[in-house]
Amino acid sequence: MTAEAIRGRLVLDDAIVPGEIRVDDGVISAVEPDGRGSAGPLLAPGFIDVHVHGWGGHSAMGDAAALDGMARALLRQGVTSFLPTAWTEPIPELAEFAERLRTWIPAAPRDGSSPLGFNLEGPFLSEAKKGAHDPAKLRAPADVADSDLEPLLDGLRLITIAPEVPGALDLIARLTARGVRVSLGHSAATLAEANAGYAAGATTTTHLFNAMSGVDHHHPGLAVAALSNDDAYVELIADGNHVDPSLLPIITRSKPPSRLMLVSDALSLAGTGLSRATLGGLEVEIVGGRVTLAGTSTLAGCVIALDTAVRNVTSSGIPLPAAIAAAATNPAAMLGQADRGRIAVGLRADLVELDDGLRVRRVMRAGEWFEGAGTS
Repeated sequence: MTAEAIRGRLVLDDAIVPGEIRVDDGVISAVEPDGRGSAGPLLAPGFIDVHVHGWGGHSAMGDAAALDGMARALLRQGVTSFLPTAWTEPIPELAEFAERLRTWIPAAPRDGSSPLGFNLEGPFLSEAKKGAHDPAKLRAPADVADSDLEPLLDGLRLITIAPEVPGALDLIARLTARGVRVSLGHSAATLAEANAGYAAGATTTTHLFNAMSGVDHHHPGLAVAALSNDDAYVELIADGNHVDPSLLPIITRSKPPSRLMLVSDALSLAGTGLSRATLGGLEVEIVGGRVTLAGTSTLAGCVIALDTAVRNVTSSGIPLPAAIAAAATNPAAMLGQADRGRIAVGLRADLVELDDGLRVRRVMRAGEWFEGAGTS
């Protein structure tokens, strides 16, 4: 792989600076101010989506060909790394999903987003806040043997658990000790139960405000615990449907900037133009841009990628460096993935080239350029 120098407006941790990035063998070897970059495109670290179920007609729970297609489609949206995310299924089926991912990851296509492991959204969720998950498939950790869980753990980077379900706190502590990041979500927890979940080792929060106990002045729940805990990360689905944009100032005033993460929660419908699909055996449909369980108002994921999320939050007033951090730097930090997520010497050369409308022109994955979705 040859060396390359790239000039543009560099989106750094807290500023946008005209400069030059030098790349050698897929790694950033120099980052220097350069006034000639002021006429160039915006250059940001590659986006990292830690919660995504599919894209472009391809499901994370499909076969190797589907995973290839999903990875390639995400890369064009500027997502250079991702966690293929399962929804709730019986544990034997989740074990099969985990084994497929372990087999596929070493062979993932170089022209696709890089998998960092996988994410399980379920089955240890609250039936009261199940959202689009099939209640018949939910389980309590107290009822599941360690031997049944063991096949899930190799490659598992993130899992959602409702802290109030029986056995949850013990499972959170055991998974955290194994290096798995735990996210609290799909939960009817009281404030005390949610705080106990974070104290047990939970790191982050699944799609803030959605499918969780909220901000009730008499009965505060998980949303209050997440917003008031400076160490807890929170996911935000910034499609304008899951969380009204008017709440964004409350989130940004409550959370340290380093603890906000943009996620897509995208389904295989994303990027296809289709309006109906099956998710975990349940029918979903798109009506007016909202993805819901068919015939209901229950939200069931979304059909945007992180490039759209970045555009949406910047249009609501978040400065671009903070938006990029939420899409790249913070997800990497939450996972402990220290080799990417920022424009800095020694990190992997995963970059997104954006035009002034924040459309993805090109994407660099480990030092190699690919065409972005904004060019088509």
